[in-house]
Amino acid sequence: MEYRHAAVPAVAGGLMLTLLLWWAGASADALDLDGATGALGIETVNALRSWLNPWAYDPQPGASVAVTADGASYLALHDTAMQIRFVAVFLVYAAGSLLLVRRLPAERGRVWQAVLALWAWGVVAGTLAVTVSAPWMIASGGRGSYRFLPQLAALASTGRTVLVPLALAAAVWTVFVTRLALKNADPLPRGDIPARTAVVAATIGTAVVAVSVVVLSYQANAARIQTVFTGGGFLSEPGDLLRQWLLLGAWSGPSGVGLWDWLLVRFGDVLLLAVVWCALRWLPGMLTRVSVPAMAACTVCAVVLGLLVRHLWRVTVVDGGTTSWHLLQAASGLGEGTSAAVPWGTLAGVTATVVLRVTGRGAEAPAPAAAAGGAGSGG
Repeated sequence: MEYRHAAVPAVAGGLMLTLLLWWAGASADALDLDGATGALGIETVNALRSWLNPWAYDPQPGASVAVTADGASYLALHDTAMQIRFVAVFLVYAAGSLLLVRRLPAERGRVWQAVLALWAWGVVAGTLAVTVSAPWMIASGGRGSYRFLPQLAALASTGRTVLVPLALAAAVWTVFVTRLALKNADPLPRGDIPARTAVVAATIGTAVVAVSVVVLSYQANAARIQTVFTGGGFLSEPGDLLRQWLLLGAWSGPSGVGLWDWLLVRFGDVLLLAVVWCALRWLPGMLTRVSVPAMAACTVCAVVLGLLVRHLWRVTVVDGGTTSWHLLQAASGLGEGTSAAVPWGTLAGVTATVVLRVTGRGAEAPAPAAAAGGAGSGG
């Protein structure tokens, strides 16, 4: 699929996600109306406010120092932060979906794979947009020189819950526009990778992700990562930021329970790795061309989807609660680990691509030698 054709659904999807997030942020003001707390309940209102406020264009009470002499400047910084946030959402989603639409087009046999990839990429785009705009948001609060890195980590982890359903809507819209663009197009080619080569690449790529899921995320190792770099000054205490971008979860228990309950919790991590392995196993045969950018982007999406599957497993099977408060808490965990999915998914995708090319080249090497041997014997 040519760039000029893929650009239309990519731009359409980026605009859709940006508008949906802007609408969600604008809806936060409705939670402050009289009767909202009585109708929804204080717990629901507080949860919805925490989900929507990161995308609210108007500053929330106490979010800036507008009462000071420099209040107008701080308000301007807040406006700048939100402008950067929404522009970044559009640019990151459009750039990633342009690559995904080209390499994983939503034609017959690839539709649901394209929806899942674009859904996960929407969550990644929102997470990166919040992270990029966080320094301006910190400065707008008048506390830019106080524990900057912990503030950056805290702000970068917000706004993900509402991203999950809105990114799904944007993905469906992007696929719909892609289907219109491909209406009269011929079926695009698929990669021809030997099954054994794909299995080896998927296994090694999954092992890269397992380093974070199993090794770094173990509670003792996670504690070392979070506390090993301490000091003073503007860039002190980067532990929270390192934890957010290196750990795909943290586990040491649950303690005080039987082996079966422990295995149920750990099975969520197995599901995460299984999703990554299956994606890496199938991707070489689904992509129109196996390239490093395409494999890296798709693997990032696979890790995000694996995180969502693990979260769903823990909510429905491990926790097993059905109260409204439990559901609110469960929904608040959507999107956790997306920051770490970006570097680990990229590294796993690049590693899998290198393995595919090396092992594929090794598999092709004996063919010329065999042909030469046959020619020699014939002479």
